[in-house]
Amino acid sequence: MTRAELLADDPLWLILIKVVVLLLIGPIMTIFLIIWERKAIGRMQQRPGPNRVGPGGYLQSIADAIKLPFKEQIIPASADRKIYFLAPVIVVIPAIVAFSVMPFGPQVSIFGEQTVLQLVDLPVGVLLVLACSSLGVYGIVLAGWSSGSPYPLLGGLRSAAQMISYEIAIGMSIVGVVLYAQSLSTGDIVQAQQSGWYFYLLIPSFLIFLVSMVGETNRAPFDLPEAESELVGGFHTEYSSMKFALFFLAEYVNMVIVCSFATTLFLGGYMAPWPISLIGDNYFNSGWWPILWFFAKTFLLLFGFIWLRATLPRFRYDQFMKIGWKVLVPANLVWIVLITGLRTLRGESEVSTGQILTYGGIVLLVIVALGFVFDRGGRVEEDTDQVPITGGGHPVPPIDLEIPKPSKRRAVRGRSADGRRRRRPATVGGGQDAEKESDDGDL
Repeated sequence: MTRAELLADDPLWLILIKVVVLLLIGPIMTIFLIIWERKAIGRMQQRPGPNRVGPGGYLQSIADAIKLPFKEQIIPASADRKIYFLAPVIVVIPAIVAFSVMPFGPQVSIFGEQTVLQLVDLPVGVLLVLACSSLGVYGIVLAGWSSGSPYPLLGGLRSAAQMISYEIAIGMSIVGVVLYAQSLSTGDIVQAQQSGWYFYLLIPSFLIFLVSMVGETNRAPFDLPEAESELVGGFHTEYSSMKFALFFLAEYVNMVIVCSFATTLFLGGYMAPWPISLIGDNYFNSGWWPILWFFAKTFLLLFGFIWLRATLPRFRYDQFMKIGWKVLVPANLVWIVLITGLRTLRGESEVSTGQILTYGGIVLLVIVALGFVFDRGGRVEEDTDQVPITGGGHPVPPIDLEIPKPSKRRAVRGRSADGRRRRRPATVGGGQDAEKESDDGDL
């Protein structure tokens, strides 16, 4: 029986068990990721991480989860209340729904019932994940607009531009996978990788997907919609209490979603990695073992998110948009054309996969390099009349600056309109010019 047929025969009680497990994955993973991120970043940056709540600080996430619902809720007077309340819900629900099409494992037996470790295997499962990702960004945009405050509005506008840029890039990076797997079903894509994982068969698609998923989740160094140094907190500046917790939950759930999606598309899904896959007669690719491999690959990608946040500074907005429109999108277009053309040539003649990848990668690198060269040639010339800058990005006095001597008469007395005496500020200067200005003041 196929995966779809097994899932269609699931009884109601088994479907409810799967739904409950999927609903719990998001909050449990969020609690774990928060403490893992704080500990890992503290170690990388050689500073203490959380170490007060619980043994070694490992209960800090639980303390945060208990604290946030009981904090005071502050709603701006200028907020659009209906959309203000609805925005966090729009962010969270699509993120959890995307788990429904993720294949966590092969056929297993649960209480004597044969099933697949997946809630539903849709023929367009890949498109469902992309749709859920797009809807989540709408919640961020509406949260910034409904707050009635300038900084959240700027964060929402940045998020809208980010959605347009990186949704296109992440969608086009999946085209190569769909062309190779000949299916939009996540289960079929995993099965199609039995002869080879796509992360090395489609290296450009994999790299573009990795960069795009960081921008899609608003994570550092692409966390411009919530840049603390520029926008206070971005789109969620005016949110507090449980509504802020929902945004916090959605961010980490989206991280898990994109990493699970990358595992499914490029890392063989639940298949055992080499050389474990060579042990036995597919023993480690059957039963409950594949769940371990799936989450191990997912955690490896999640660690990449943490690593980036600990090491890279935030990009400028022009740099961020340049990467999306001038690098990722053109590279994706060229790569799709190369895949289509080379697969057609391979069907008509004897061309190996290695030759296809080698020639395609060389052409792609040349085009990206030419793009950088032409971009440098199109820059606007700098204004030569600007104040010279000696360092730090701020205009400072020149090193050989000489301070003029003060005039002999520092102040000139006079009377104000009400008859009181006042002191006229002295003119800074020296020599004959200063004396002339002082005499003119007496007149």
